[in-house]
Amino acid sequence: LPKTIGAACTEILNSANLSFALCPLLTDGAIEALLTAGSPQQQQQFIPKMVSGQWTGTMNLTEPQAGSDLSLVRTRAEPQPDGSFKIFGTKIFITYGEHDMADNIVHLVLARVAGAPEGVKGISLFVCPKVLADGTHNDVHCVSIEHKLGIKASPTAVLQYGDKGGAVGYLIGQENRGLEYMFVMMNAARFAVGVQGIAVAERAYQKAVAYARERVQSRPVDGSLPRAATIIHHPDVRRMLMTMRAYTEACRAMALVGAAAYDAAHAHPDAQSRQRNQAFYEFLVPLIKGFSTEMSLEVASLGVQVHGGMGFIEETGAAQHLRDAKILTIYEGTTAIQANDLVGRKTMRDGGTVARAVAAQIEATEGELAGSGSEHAAVMLKRLRSARQAFVDVVDYIVDKGRTDPNAAFAGSVPYLMLAGNLVAGWQMARALLAAEQRVAAGEQAEFMRAKILTARFYADHILTQVPGLRDSVVEGAAGVTGMALEAF
Repeated sequence: LPKTIGAACTEILNSANLSFALCPLLTDGAIEALLTAGSPQQQQQFIPKMVSGQWTGTMNLTEPQAGSDLSLVRTRAEPQPDGSFKIFGTKIFITYGEHDMADNIVHLVLARVAGAPEGVKGISLFVCPKVLADGTHNDVHCVSIEHKLGIKASPTAVLQYGDKGGAVGYLIGQENRGLEYMFVMMNAARFAVGVQGIAVAERAYQKAVAYARERVQSRPVDGSLPRAATIIHHPDVRRMLMTMRAYTEACRAMALVGAAAYDAAHAHPDAQSRQRNQAFYEFLVPLIKGFSTEMSLEVASLGVQVHGGMGFIEETGAAQHLRDAKILTIYEGTTAIQANDLVGRKTMRDGGTVARAVAAQIEATEGELAGSGSEHAAVMLKRLRSARQAFVDVVDYIVDKGRTDPNAAFAGSVPYLMLAGNLVAGWQMARALLAAEQRVAAGEQAEFMRAKILTARFYADHILTQVPGLRDSVVEGAAGVTGMALEAF
């Protein structure tokens, strides 16, 4: 499927059961890595059964001493006369690393060949199936299944390679290019985790709305009813529900726009358009992953709050979404890792060129808002313009400090990510507002479209207004982050 359609479909799967949906997510990433760098023989051997679902896939990066810093990977690969390798080492946090739902599990493993360069430049990628072609069990064994805060139905495994002479592995691509190949899988997974965040938020919102419609408590403050009413009548409950709805719709739009850019980058007939869309997509990935998952955590927390005391009781199910949402800000690169990527690779490296191109697109939308003439468009214009200007200020600051004071630039990395994600998601809400106004004028789906307009207005008034404060945190807040001596902590 095109990524645009696939993203919408996977959101539905993740809303239904996040733990289960993790299995095809990792398998899809492994398929993409094999398509990128695998030999024709490897592709023929593994991909058809992975696509059919007979086999599943994993990605094996993390080790006890090597989390975000993969330069510390110690798993080793010893070449064999037949061209294969023997793999020795321990991998942790392996999603769906062991289960009996499929005939085979295809592990993609980062390891070092003897004599490889130090650091990440000496890491290679190997395919290491649980069951070998002759039907024998490879020398890879599950040592334990982790007990986790959330996603409890997803088996997160500790895998031991080589306890009985070495696990058979086959080199993917060229030696010492493993991290490059694995990043194909990781970037796909990062986008997918952002979609997971949207899925959890949607599920939490639906549950909260259902509860607010049936829970009776207190009379309305405006006296519109003489008796206790369902809590959806109360202004603060509606504020929480609107926050949940606006965040979810905005991040969904941002993810689908990113997916459309990915499709255009791979299928557009014009080379310059492909290049432009690829740059746009790469800029969006840390926002889709970082902002959408932080949003999901907030939305799931609000879902518990809407339930009140019952939200703290497991039987209601609201707490599960909060527990599940937390991992989304951690795996496939923490929010800080996404923010570092946004600062270093996506802003400093090109001097802010792509970031400013995004700002220019947003400014064009401001022009459309100005031409609308509606009250809601005028408010959105005011908020969006202020947020865009704050974004440009931060981009200029990051580019400047990247040359002269990197600590200052990276001290504000997460606020920058939250600012940029808020803005780009808000930009999509502005576009949705304009499209909905046109549909209402044409008499199409009027009730649905008015809800879109009001949700966009809420985003402008309550969420987009946070952006200028985040700018101040980035531009003026570095001293507070780096000023205290390490011994004082």
